[in-house]
Amino acid sequence: MSKPIIRPIEKADNEQVAAMIRKILIDIGVPKVGTAYEDASLDRMFETYDRPKAAYFVVVSDAKVIGAAGVAQLDHYKGNVCELQKMYFLEEARGKGLGSEMMKTCLDTARRFGYDQCYLETMPYMEAAQKLYQRTGFHYIEGPMGDTGHFSCPVHMLIDL
Repeated sequence: MSKPIIRPIEKADNEQVAAMIRKILIDIGVPKVGTAYEDASLDRMFETYDRPKAAYFVVVSDAKVIGAAGVAQLDHYKGNVCELQKMYFLEEARGKGLGSEMMKTCLDTARRFGYDQCYLETMPYMEAAQKLYQRTGFHYIEGPMGDTGHFSCPVHMLIDL
């Protein structure tokens, strides 16, 4: 495997990103309803993030997308808060420090965009991800912010930027 690189998503990445995210969600048993699995944007991630104060990044190794994540304004929330969105890594990308690199990339981008805070939602059993979020500075909050439509994701976290 060549050294993975993190770069902004390109339109040509759309199909690989959608397939990767759906595979991971199926592999970990995430419900298809009320999660990213059913998001209409999954098949057109480049277009979804091609707007002001939004960015999506992919991790590529040997021309294969092995991870991805992004930031964008938190939906249905009045305030200068972004959301860490659709952060997923194939098994072959885990345990190599790529999650930490991706978090730095996303949070640095959110700061550059001028956001005050970054919010995320996840599943209770995604413990490794939650440890990464906590190491990065996220803390648990009592309930959801905004309305992402991901009602099956009951863990909510926030970081001040």
